[in-house]
Amino acid sequence: MDGAPEPEAPFISRVAESSRRAIHRLLEVQRPGGDWEGEMVWCTMILAQAVIVRTVTGHPYGVMDRIKIVRHFEHWQRADGSWGMHPESPGYVFFTALAYVALRLLGEPADAPLLAKARGWLQAQPGGVKGIPTWGKFWLAMLGLYGYEGLNSVPPELFILPRWLPFHPRRFYCHTRLIYLGIAYLSGVRFVAPLPESLRDDLRRELYSEPYASIDFAVLRHTLAASDVYVPISPLLRLIYDGLAAYERRPNRALRRKALAACFERILYEQRSTRYQGISPVNALLNCLALFAQDPAHPELQASLEGIDAWRWEDEAEGLRYVGARSNTWDTAFAMQALIETPAPTDDVANALEKAHGFLERAQATEELPERRAHWRDIAQGGWCFSDGQHRWSVSDCTAEALSALLSLYDHPALRVAAPFEEARLQWAVTFILSRQNADGGFGTYERRRAGKWLEAVNPSEMFGQCMTELSYIECTGSALSALGHYRKTRPDFPGREIDRAIRNAVSFLRRRQLADGSYPGFWGINYTYAVFHAVKGLRAAGVPADDPALQAAVHWLLEKQRADGGWGEHYSGCLQGRYVEHEQSQAVMTSWALLALLEVLAPDHPSIRRGIDWLMGRQEASGDWPRQAVNGVFFGAAMLDYRLYHTYFPAWALVRYAGRLGVELR
Repeated sequence: MDGAPEPEAPFISRVAESSRRAIHRLLEVQRPGGDWEGEMVWCTMILAQAVIVRTVTGHPYGVMDRIKIVRHFEHWQRADGSWGMHPESPGYVFFTALAYVALRLLGEPADAPLLAKARGWLQAQPGGVKGIPTWGKFWLAMLGLYGYEGLNSVPPELFILPRWLPFHPRRFYCHTRLIYLGIAYLSGVRFVAPLPESLRDDLRRELYSEPYASIDFAVLRHTLAASDVYVPISPLLRLIYDGLAAYERRPNRALRRKALAACFERILYEQRSTRYQGISPVNALLNCLALFAQDPAHPELQASLEGIDAWRWEDEAEGLRYVGARSNTWDTAFAMQALIETPAPTDDVANALEKAHGFLERAQATEELPERRAHWRDIAQGGWCFSDGQHRWSVSDCTAEALSALLSLYDHPALRVAAPFEEARLQWAVTFILSRQNADGGFGTYERRRAGKWLEAVNPSEMFGQCMTELSYIECTGSALSALGHYRKTRPDFPGREIDRAIRNAVSFLRRRQLADGSYPGFWGINYTYAVFHAVKGLRAAGVPADDPALQAAVHWLLEKQRADGGWGEHYSGCLQGRYVEHEQSQAVMTSWALLALLEVLAPDHPSIRRGIDWLMGRQEASGDWPRQAVNGVFFGAAMLDYRLYHTYFPAWALVRYAGRLGVELR
């Protein structure tokens, strides 16, 4: 593979056969509803918290579910006994302690090998469980396993401050503000779950090396396990925390009652507006506890507990768990774009696209949320969520990729759908995308940016970075440009040449954000390779010519990063360090991103493209798929993800694009 080039005819034959197998596999994994979805693998945190919530609220898992849950914890436990932030991370006190508690709540005995190993690891850490990050302190405090005086406060009063304040929570990134909404309410009422005394006493003895009653939790507020810290407590935040600690010793009762009522009203709105799913299971689980804390018989608690099941995922190999997000629309949009580029699409491809089109038709938000302004929500109509749309948190790049898929389908000379979208609905999608453009020309995700970067100085999460406010993201901007550019080619501009202006500003943003070496910093994928892929496709869709210096610089960077075997591979540690780190092995997903970008600019006979395609074909499995390799996604700097369908549709897309550029017949 790494020697002399293969003769042309056999190579082309391999391209055709490999592409056919990739398409067959992609069709094979389409779901009955017309969508595609692969698991987005993160960590065991949500599963542990779900166990805690179900137990505390009196809705424990049944025997079969408990077996599947234990299987999942067993599958992801590291050899040293710990659990980590993501599939490739070292152990964290936070994730290990929560897993330990959850397993004990499930009825696992303390001397079970799974727990004995975890306990040994926890006890070996400097400071042990006492140094668990604040999120962990909070969850343990709710179980009576950590003193509330040991928590750095996020008081509910924060949510009733004047809206004009630059640090008002309405300005926070939506996931952040909704997580801290639940934390503020539960810590504000000093909720402690009604666990059996004997179990609580046992856990206190197992988690701590000294008697629980002797621990001075108040002095541990700023104590953090080094293994778990990504963003240390800043001097400014430490000063704020110290002031809040004094306030918490004697809060204003009337103000506290008013703040708790306001927080609870917002929690109810979030539950109702998301059909009891929450924007994610992280805040939805907190909201379940808030309902229980307010009234154990609250009429909306059952619906909220059932809503958590929207995030449930299970299989025989890895058991029962919960994903951090459902990726139906995201995966479907990319799978569709891959199939649409198939040279001379077959009836099977056309039928799959018809079904996928039906899914996108059902998943688009066609109504606006009631009272959205009072609850700090931007418009939702016209958008698509990352998921199937049920929780109604629409996202810019999900909408953009869905719109790109639809427009590509409609413009294809050989493909037709029975009932195309009305033009008004396509215009809604464009309006939604435009509504997420920031003043600097870049695009946010769920909302426009509402605060300056300085807000990161008071980031209270400790384990995550760049999570306090919306930003302008390279990837979202590239996706938005792709959709807007495609729309502009075949349809009139909006009044005031709004689309033209948005494209011009977005292109300018990408030019400014390009680094000196030609690359772009990623945020949602790993890392520079992913960002370059999105930037290049966005610039090309916007009409930027292939010989433009920005595109040539990006291509030069990709060519420099190609590995000796012909593939590309980037290691997740570069996200933590803010630089490119090459993986020790080429990765099918990153190789596909690189090839898709290169094929936007270079001729298909370029030697680097051919070598990359050759590598990709050489790693294809008999099923037509590619093996699971390293993590490929990221959020908030430190949390790595494995999008398990990326290794199916991105390589397929790269192959069929290459075949199309060469004029290869796939029938």
